[in-house]
Amino acid sequence: MVQYNFKKITVVPAGKDFIDIILSRTQRQTPTVVHKGYAISRLRQFYMRKVKYTQQNFHEKLSTIIDEFPRLDDIHPFYGDLLHVLYNKDHYKLALGQINTARNLIGKISKDYVKLLKYGDSLYRCKTLKVAALGRMCTVIKRVSPSLAYLEQVRQHMARLPSIDPNTRTILICGYPNVGKSSFINKITRADVDVQPYAFTTKSLFVGHTDYKYLRYQVIDTPGILDRPFEDRNIIEMCSITALAHLRAAILFFLDISGSCGYSIAQQAALFHSIKSLFMNKPLIIICNKTDLQPFENLSEEDMKLVMEMKAEAMKTVIGQGGEAIDEEGVLLKMSALIEDGVIAVKNAACERLLNQRVELKMKSKKINDCLNRFHVAMPKPRDDKERPAFIPEAVLEARAKEAAEKEKRKLEKDLEDENGGAGVYSASLKKHYILANEEWKEDIMPEILDGHNVYDFVDPDILQRLEELEQEEGLRQEEEADDVDMDGEELTPEEKEALAEIRRKKSFLIQQHRIKKSTAESRPTVPRKFDKDKKFTTERMGRQLSALGLDPSLAIERARGRSLSRKGRKRERSLARGGSDGDDAMDMDVDQPSSKKLRMRSRSRSRSRSRPPGEVVPGQGFKDSAQKVKAIKLVRKSQKVRNKDARRGDADRTIPTLKPKHLFSGKRSLGKTSRR
Repeated sequence: MVQYNFKKITVVPAGKDFIDIILSRTQRQTPTVVHKGYAISRLRQFYMRKVKYTQQNFHEKLSTIIDEFPRLDDIHPFYGDLLHVLYNKDHYKLALGQINTARNLIGKISKDYVKLLKYGDSLYRCKTLKVAALGRMCTVIKRVSPSLAYLEQVRQHMARLPSIDPNTRTILICGYPNVGKSSFINKITRADVDVQPYAFTTKSLFVGHTDYKYLRYQVIDTPGILDRPFEDRNIIEMCSITALAHLRAAILFFLDISGSCGYSIAQQAALFHSIKSLFMNKPLIIICNKTDLQPFENLSEEDMKLVMEMKAEAMKTVIGQGGEAIDEEGVLLKMSALIEDGVIAVKNAACERLLNQRVELKMKSKKINDCLNRFHVAMPKPRDDKERPAFIPEAVLEARAKEAAEKEKRKLEKDLEDENGGAGVYSASLKKHYILANEEWKEDIMPEILDGHNVYDFVDPDILQRLEELEQEEGLRQEEEADDVDMDGEELTPEEKEALAEIRRKKSFLIQQHRIKKSTAESRPTVPRKFDKDKKFTTERMGRQLSALGLDPSLAIERARGRSLSRKGRKRERSLARGGSDGDDAMDMDVDQPSSKKLRMRSRSRSRSRSRPPGEVVPGQGFKDSAQKVKAIKLVRKSQKVRNKDARRGDADRTIPTLKPKHLFSGKRSLGKTSRR
């Protein structure tokens, strides 16, 4: 708990849940099967293990609770007093003490029953002792259930406390309720404290952080304090008093000079004098807030006198700190959080005062001598009495003066806007920076339509040349189209022209359809042609389409079929070349016909693309015979074999396990049939 992060404290279970957790863990983590036929030593060991494991679990859980909750005597006094204010130190210590006593009692019970189990003479006796031991342990936990419930409530509340570092640079805001403390912290930090126009909106400590001179400062907003005896203050006010008493921070005492908070300046001055003992040895600044409602100069003589008395007391605390060099104006500052007047000045003054005080304290500490021994500041000695000021050339000075004069003369668009009616009236001219031959042309209005023609059509000086090029290109395209129509110089009949136009239309339609498919190809799966259920690619369909156009489809169909037959014929020739038979032709083979080996050699010589048998040994491969080569090929294939998953579930799949496996939920098997398993 060095950083005072109370959110890390483990959840404290209730008494009944505590027992269920421990007994369930014991049942799951220890053996559950025992028979009366076992040796007595094994029976004793079985039940001793149950008792000892339960005691260890109780001890571990209770020790975690005791160790993680902060000890009030070991933590910073600020947190010690704050916990005492919030939860009552006596109740807190008593609850932790009862948890510690329960832990010791459970250890003692376990020790006694383990000793008795060593002398158990039967299964029934050992089981009875085990039940008695676990029952007494659970009874102890039931008796401390109120303490466990109290500690859980404390833990939940402590987790919501702000993380305050008592030793870092801190600015503390205090004063009467509704004087503007929360508004100020919202302005200088990113804290979001609720601000309402009634007293005691802030009921606890709030922390924000701000930066000054590259250093981080924590700003603490405290609840409002009323001027009444110490014994009559409630818990909300005591949080502020605790922070004022124990934190070494710069104090900002907020004073509402307008009276809108519901308390007069006299009452606020009385509060200041009653708690001024808490401001000793700390930088103190009095903030006169809400100057937008009541200017400081318009205060009455009585109120001004009370404020000056408070200022004098604040100066005394400054002198008590060791004569800090500060002017009287740095003790009393004016501010308005609503219009943000003087907010940054107050923040800077508080941070500067706090930083100076921390530096002085470090200079007075004993560690400063050890630090100074490590530093050496080199001071150059003057060689003569001649002064050598910095030399700046005249040209540089003239350039700076000229630049400054130009800045003064140059008018910005903002200045022009203010001079010509402000925003919404003045419209900036976008033509003033045009680069033209004549400056007077900048504001000329260019028409879009002139004499019925679009002006932008005549802006291009080469428009006639471009028009001539377009006409030439169009003439060439028309000639190409004419060549396409006149096929081989023969004049086509009207029917042939219609068929040609239909073919071209169909061709353009297919091209367009292919482009559409190609554009959506990334999102569509690739379907092989053998799965073409619509039968779009058949010779019958092609024949019907050609017939519809008035053409004879027989030649196209024969050509398509001839391709497939030629493929089959090539396959057949290869099979014959390997020595296969083809029906009755094999019976008519002559004796003088060459052997299959010679046919293979002849076919290999005729075509280089013929493949060799896998087992044939080629000179230079390094194999003794074909058997050795076949064995090597098998080994290679086996080593390169890719695992076929067959859509089986793997380790990387997101699987839902069986929620209720049968062997865990169907109970113990009794004597008899086991076919149901």
